[in-house]
Amino acid sequence: MHILPKILTDLAPTSVLRVAINYGNPVLAKPHPTHGTPTGISAELAEEIASRLGVPYRYETYDAAGKVFAALGRGDCDIGFLAIDPVRAEGIRFTEPYAEIKGTYLVRHESRFQHVEDVDTDGVRIAVGRGAAYDLHLSRELKHARLERAETSAAAIDLFVENALDAAAGVRQPLLRWTAEHPGYRVLEGDFTTIRQAVAIPANRSDDAARLLHHMIEDIKSTAFVRAALERSGETAVTVVPPLR
Repeated sequence: MHILPKILTDLAPTSVLRVAINYGNPVLAKPHPTHGTPTGISAELAEEIASRLGVPYRYETYDAAGKVFAALGRGDCDIGFLAIDPVRAEGIRFTEPYAEIKGTYLVRHESRFQHVEDVDTDGVRIAVGRGAAYDLHLSRELKHARLERAETSAAAIDLFVENALDAAAGVRQPLLRWTAEHPGYRVLEGDFTTIRQAVAIPANRSDDAARLLHHMIEDIKSTAFVRAALERSGETAVTVVPPLR
């Protein structure tokens, strides 16, 4: 693929693709247990994008999605991996989604709640990671329950436990893994939102740069790349979004 120098400069203005990696969502990325380098679908997509652009890449890692959003907004990074949300779309630009995950609740085993619909009631306090996709969603949708925010999604579980809150919001897979190691807790049936994961760039990048990245992601989606990367990272329950027709 021939890429015009102007578009390449727009996507990677330092001649290095600066990649924002969100460790706050282990479904997407986590450090390698031996050498600490990012692994997972975010890392593999970043490497593929850099390869297609013909530039080197450098990871910048963050422990929360809100910090990735802020880094992209400041122009500290060139691409990031985040859930699509209308609030975020005011400050950054998204491709179409490449995968979907589900948001749900963690509760104590003796909780009266059985389904996600039960939770939005008066007096209920829900722990959530500040700026996470489900924080943004629940901030709009909850009518009665109150959110209490921690700095990261992992810290939200600690907040839920330590402050005896009623529930913790999060991504289903990490919550299920947490309950497997902590008896006395469970994950509710159902999901309160579908979280659409996409590639994002700063809002001030050109339309041509955004279109190039869009077509690149759609081409990657037309192969088995996304599914294979998710399987390598053990995230087989994630839904892969097919390419646009």
